Amino acid sequence: MRTFATSVTDLRQEFTGDFDTFPYECGWADEAIYFITAEDQTPADARIDLRVQLSADGIRWLDEGTTLSLTGPGATFARLTHFGGFLRLAGTTTRCTLTIRLVLKG
Repeated sequence: MRTFATSVTDLRQEFTGDFDTFPYECGWADEAIYFITAEDQTPADARIDLRVQLSADGIRWLDEGTTLSLTGPGATFARLTHFGGFLRLAGTTTRCTLTIRLVLKG
């Protein structure tokens, strides 16, 4: 029987400029999916650029290689494997409100 967990890492969190999301320890999992929902942006068609980062210790972060972008309200996702101990998203935007969920299976 596999273990399954869903966590809301950022709930309707406002981000401006360069930002990092809440890091999550997930070394036990074999696979992860980030679900990102953009609820509000200023201006309304503002671009949100995101990249997945991983870390062995939760302190030093490296870009994993997966990138995502949203323009205007909407949703996207990223599937991940082989990610080490911790995951987070790093991004840049003018101003936005995001809800980010991390689904883990192991």
